[in-house]
Amino acid sequence: MAERGGAAAAAVMRPPSPEAWRQVWRDVLRSQQLRKTIPSVAISRVNQFDAERLDFEMTGMLRGQLLKIFSFVQPGLLSRYEPELNAFLEFLIWRFSIWVDRPTPGNALMNLRYRDEREFFKLPASQVRTGLEGPGLTALQKIFYCLALVGGRYGWARLQLVSAFQRWGDRDSRSWPRRVWVLLQRAESFYKVAYMINLIAFLRTGRYRNLVERLLQTRLVYLRPNMSRAVSFEYMNHQLVWQEFSELLLLVLPLLNVFSLKKVLPSSLTGKEAVKRTDEETCPICEVSPINVPYMAVPCGHRHCYYCLYTRCIANSTYRCARCNSNVTAIQRYHPQVELGSSDQQNVKNKI
Repeated sequence: MAERGGAAAAAVMRPPSPEAWRQVWRDVLRSQQLRKTIPSVAISRVNQFDAERLDFEMTGMLRGQLLKIFSFVQPGLLSRYEPELNAFLEFLIWRFSIWVDRPTPGNALMNLRYRDEREFFKLPASQVRTGLEGPGLTALQKIFYCLALVGGRYGWARLQLVSAFQRWGDRDSRSWPRRVWVLLQRAESFYKVAYMINLIAFLRTGRYRNLVERLLQTRLVYLRPNMSRAVSFEYMNHQLVWQEFSELLLLVLPLLNVFSLKKVLPSSLTGKEAVKRTDEETCPICEVSPINVPYMAVPCGHRHCYYCLYTRCIANSTYRCARCNSNVTAIQRYHPQVELGSSDQQNVKNKI
């Protein structure tokens, strides 16, 4: 029994063969390669939003140029086909950028490109160094991208216009236009909720700025790992200066008396000739002759238009007459005294 136990112990303690060691080494290496973390690169969320905004502005610029071409054609001709026009311009941008494996104008300015995220995770860890590697979009992804964004926006815009013009929401509840309208409202609400959830996830992870990118697994990554970013604060400085200046004007202008400033400024600056002080039939403020609803300034008695004199006195309690520069204490309605001749007086007596 002792001999059998010693033989069994020797068999157990026998070292494994070299081939077994090699097989274990291969398994461990494979598991380490699978568990090796892929470098994660944080893509600026601001750059992604700016790229989308630049693409929208590019479409708007192209639309503006196209509308200028047809500016002398029948008015309102292109307004009826605005969804088709926007879809055509967006298709052109997609055709000459994403379809030919090039970034859109906004993505190019922000140093971004689209990457197939599914194929990126299939790459071996030895080929991933910066986290920006990975193939571009497949042909199927490009087609679905065009159908979802370009076609989806066009279809939704056209349905909204048709339902608004034909008043589907005011139809009978049993009619099919009313049912389609209710379905559109529910779809819009569902899309808004999904968009909000995707936006929160995007702000947290920095991936997939819209639902189409998340469904197609197309992620925006940097086009070049190293790029010198030319930061210019000229536009920002202009905006800050103009904003501060506008706030200053909004604060100061209500405190100024515009009528006093007009009076102080010489006629050469205001572009108006001086009013003749001897012309009693002309308002010295607005220069209208004859005077509209004549009122007299008390105590000088010079006649003005009611609106001109009243607004000046309300705006400035120490307003001075524009004709004699005397302080106006009150205003009084002007009643002209008509002198009747002998024949006129006789006619009046006969009528009485």
